[in-house]
Amino acid sequence: MASWYGPPYAGRKAADGTVYDQNAMTAAHLTLPMGTMVRVTNLTNNQSVVVKITDRGPFVHGRIIDLSLAAAKATGVYRAGVAKVKVEAFAAPVRANADPGGRWCVQVGAFARESDAMKLKEEMIHRYATAKVIEFPGPTGHWVRISPKLPNKSNASEVADSIHPKDPAAAPYLIRTD
Repeated sequence: MASWYGPPYAGRKAADGTVYDQNAMTAAHLTLPMGTMVRVTNLTNNQSVVVKITDRGPFVHGRIIDLSLAAAKATGVYRAGVAKVKVEAFAAPVRANADPGGRWCVQVGAFARESDAMKLKEEMIHRYATAKVIEFPGPTGHWVRISPKLPNKSNASEVADSIHPKDPAAAPYLIRTD
């Protein structure tokens, strides 16, 4: 499933360091490397666009990609809000000194109140003493992430698998940070 994002994110810094332009052909994906070109096809109407991955997301369970407003309009996702899509990734740009397997972390929480995020951060710091646990303001509130000492996908998966939240909807998930 794909969704889209525009205001209030327009003009804010994207994960790749650029300013998010909702009128550009861009998208957010949790795991594809920044700069990857992706063809997204709406399976309802067969409309497709090629977008560049410039941001991280979507942060809603069951969704694979967040399209910019322009890409959502071009594919017919805009009016529906969400749509079943096919995502085809092309080669990512080659970067000097980049880890070919990527750098990974675990998103363990997103909160409206900073105090709730700080409470979870403190719990995670005690539990994962060798990892870096951070709390920071994100586009939807305050986020908590764990970066394993060795930030490869295997270690991040082990951390995510060791977390068993009371609410299954709050399950941790992997995020590629590069």
